[in-house]
Amino acid sequence: MVAMQSLKKGSLVLVTGGAGFVGSHLCERLVQDGHTVISLDNYFTGTPENHVEGVVYRTGHSKDIGTHISETPDIVFHLGEYARTEKSFEDVELVWDLNKTGTFAVLEFCRRRKCKLIYAGSSTKFADGGDGRDQSPYAWTKATNTELVKNYAEWFGLEYAIAYFYNVYGPREMSGSYGTLISIFGSLYQNGQPLTVTAPGTQTRNYTHVNDIVSGLLLVAEGGKGDGYGIGADERFSVLEVAEQFGGEVVMMPERKGNRMNSVADAEKVKALGWQQRHKLTDWIAQLREEIGAVKKAEQRVLVYSTTFYPHAGPAEYALCDVAEAMPNVHFDVVTTKFSKDAMGDECVIPNVTVHKVGFGHSFDKYLLPLLGARVGRNLRQEHSYLFQWSLFASYGALAALFARRKPRVPLLVTLADQKVGRVPWYARLFFTYVLGKADQVYAMDTYEAQAAISLSKRTTPIKSIGEGDAFASRVRFAYSDFLAKRLEEKY
Repeated sequence: MVAMQSLKKGSLVLVTGGAGFVGSHLCERLVQDGHTVISLDNYFTGTPENHVEGVVYRTGHSKDIGTHISETPDIVFHLGEYARTEKSFEDVELVWDLNKTGTFAVLEFCRRRKCKLIYAGSSTKFADGGDGRDQSPYAWTKATNTELVKNYAEWFGLEYAIAYFYNVYGPREMSGSYGTLISIFGSLYQNGQPLTVTAPGTQTRNYTHVNDIVSGLLLVAEGGKGDGYGIGADERFSVLEVAEQFGGEVVMMPERKGNRMNSVADAEKVKALGWQQRHKLTDWIAQLREEIGAVKKAEQRVLVYSTTFYPHAGPAEYALCDVAEAMPNVHFDVVTTKFSKDAMGDECVIPNVTVHKVGFGHSFDKYLLPLLGARVGRNLRQEHSYLFQWSLFASYGALAALFARRKPRVPLLVTLADQKVGRVPWYARLFFTYVLGKADQVYAMDTYEAQAAISLSKRTTPIKSIGEGDAFASRVRFAYSDFLAKRLEEKY
């Protein structure tokens, strides 16, 4: 019988996702404890800024683990998976690639090299009485991966332990579209922006400091065997309670698919190994507020560019109206064209939407938008400050936003809506390359279009920060994507 592997001093340890949030903290502790550490990361959400001295970093997808790792580690910590619940509906192909294809390769690697595997499961499968496992693509892939890990133990004698993280927070959290709630609230609070709470706000979580997570992981690696090692704080808070701890104004966002209501941490098995919670969320938020100091409330205003608007509106424009009606405390200035004689007036009846039309009432107006619309945008920016600029398409409106730029620079979000970037002719691709290359963040309705958009310009990526408006812009576009999907269903 093969002797059980444990995390002895001087062990060779492989961490997938070692340049990420939790992974970088784990690598740091492993090096401090005298281990030899290799990180394998594709830098999807990881960043070189998280590199730790003494760690060997290799860039690559976990599905190619055998190509990148010639050594035989004593223990493999598999943290390198897609890890966002609600956004996984938009990234389903990516979720499968990272969480199914990648994890299968890691299991095969551990089976063939006879390494102990510490798998980072997801506590989402325990939420809402066990219904959480099927509430999103992310939750389902993670839940079924834990079953596959256990089957590998039955089929091939794989040595393993499965740990479950509960809502991790702490240093090096990323914000933006792949950010965690605490980092998002921290960014919004620091910039004087309203805290965006997904309805109903009563959903509860066990927020756990990353250092407590790492301590639990090390204990599981040393003495854990099998499934069920939940690592989570004892206290639970609702999202609204967390917002109250930060203070400031709260804006309720529409409810989203996959947003589980309740989560209860079961940390009994890891406590039996000697784990103790040493950090509290209330202390962390108090520390953040002290470090941030006094904040100036930002004007809750968004500058939108759209080639046409009501009455010449499609699903993308109507979805914008849906967002505006769902967020009555945020004002939307929409710069658009008159486009035709029957669009000469200001027909918008949404109180928090002001329409600014340019042109002469002809379809030719769209060619004037980059110049006339840019002038309107510059004038508006002299009167107001904006959380971010937003172009509904990579089109004439996006050009207007780019031509209107001046210091201080307001970040630009381009949503492609139902625009098919991957299917345009070569001459149109030149235009898109320019627009998307200059944008700060690009969002597409599906993975294929997102990849097509990114390939047009390597400077454009949907996961990096767009500055002070980043967290708020990401929350708005989440709501927009849901409304747009409903509008597209109605159309087709």
